[in-house]
Amino acid sequence: MRWLLIQFVRGYQRAISPLLPPSCRYSPTCSAYTITAIKEHGALKGAIMGIARIIRCNPLVKGGYDPVPNHFTIFRNKRARDEYRRSMNLK
Repeated sequence: MRWLLIQFVRGYQRAISPLLPPSCRYSPTCSAYTITAIKEHGALKGAIMGIARIIRCNPLVKGGYDPVPNHFTIFRNKRARDEYRRSMNLK
């Protein structure tokens, strides 16, 4: 199941994403985040995390650095974001 979901996301990355303007507000992109989440947390939890990330990626959020957390959660990885900002001397 993992392989199938990853191939679906990679198909999106190769076929559909190049046709659309870049609009992801996060780094890594939502599709890369989903692939990593599926690899680290399995098909079901990874897919849930990816869908939650896509829902969060909208014009009302600031965006920024948001890697896949080590534990399952549908919320943003604020600790990694704050560490990244401190390391880059941002806010």
